[in-house]
Amino acid sequence: MKPSDIPNIISVIRLITVIPVVYLLAVHEFGWALVLFAAAGISDGLDGFLAKHYGWQSRLGGLLDPLADKTLLVCCFLVLGVHGLIPLWLVLAVIFRDLVIVSGALLYNYRVAEVEAAPILMSKVNTAMQIVLVVAVILDAGVMDLPAVSIAALIWACLITVVVSGTQYVWIWSRKAIRSGWKSD
Repeated sequence: MKPSDIPNIISVIRLITVIPVVYLLAVHEFGWALVLFAAAGISDGLDGFLAKHYGWQSRLGGLLDPLADKTLLVCCFLVLGVHGLIPLWLVLAVIFRDLVIVSGALLYNYRVAEVEAAPILMSKVNTAMQIVLVVAVILDAGVMDLPAVSIAALIWACLITVVVSGTQYVWIWSRKAIRSGWKSD
């Protein structure tokens, strides 16, 4: 193991952490789930800092980091949706957006050119909204009561950012594909 492997190891640990977070949410241990969710968030910042500060970025890290982040968020949305704490239609919208983006990226990568993943601003806003919503729902479910209107506002804000960011990705990458054309086999 080299020091440059540390960010990837942190990402793998964060990916593994999804299992206990999902379990804790499923058994309504919301306080502990929130602690692990926060630890995952801190580790995300730490691995990003280490990778950038020390030049330890790698192609593997570029895949592991967003995979760990997305897996944690989607799994939390699924469990909270199953428990009726997040509306099912929002869970489906989040998953559908991610499937459209990943499918489009794969299609672009294999039929047009190699994808250089660079999240757009609205996608970052969407991720932040999803995180804030998950934290607020977990807090409200078992740690402290939050006003219902604030949860409802977060749900709608999250939906708006899901739709806008997903639409922007489709627009941007379909325009790039049209300009570049298909690869010939």
